[in-house]
Amino acid sequence: MAHPGQPASPAPLPPATCDLCDAHKEGDSGAFRVLPPVFQSFGGVLAFCGMVTTVKCFEDNSLVKAAVDSPGQGRVLVVDGGGSLRRALVGGNLAASAARNGWAGIVVNGCVRDAAELAATPVGIRALALMPLPTEKRGEGQAGVAVLIQGVPVRPGDWLCADADGIVVADRPLA
Repeated sequence: MAHPGQPASPAPLPPATCDLCDAHKEGDSGAFRVLPPVFQSFGGVLAFCGMVTTVKCFEDNSLVKAAVDSPGQGRVLVVDGGGSLRRALVGGNLAASAARNGWAGIVVNGCVRDAAELAATPVGIRALALMPLPTEKRGEGQAGVAVLIQGVPVRPGDWLCADADGIVVADRPLA
């Protein structure tokens, strides 16, 4: 605990994805997976790690909003937007809500918007691209389901770590 007048110590850095890959390079059970290098970093935090919560939706971010408005408890929200490049599933308001509510990061298999706001928000955000168009709000989608992100299975309760080198997922906590 910091003494009065002293800054709190920084949060510990998550394990490096390269080190995790080195430690798991012999495994072929599917317990450790690496996402393809198609995701760009947009958030104010470059490296993040946490237990996965999932949302599956297509051009409708109603369930994404519901997720980031709930307590994140250091988790990572993985959003399977079907790889759509037509609508942004996360923008500045949702990123700010995620940061306020304690989410470690958001990985979007789709687009985000409000690049300057995302970069100023203390949460990790990865997505395929930027797209200024917002989604429609139809209340459609599924939460807490297994998803395929760029062909890689990701399940609720998995662990995800991301840094400048990439994104890895495992079926148990990564250290």
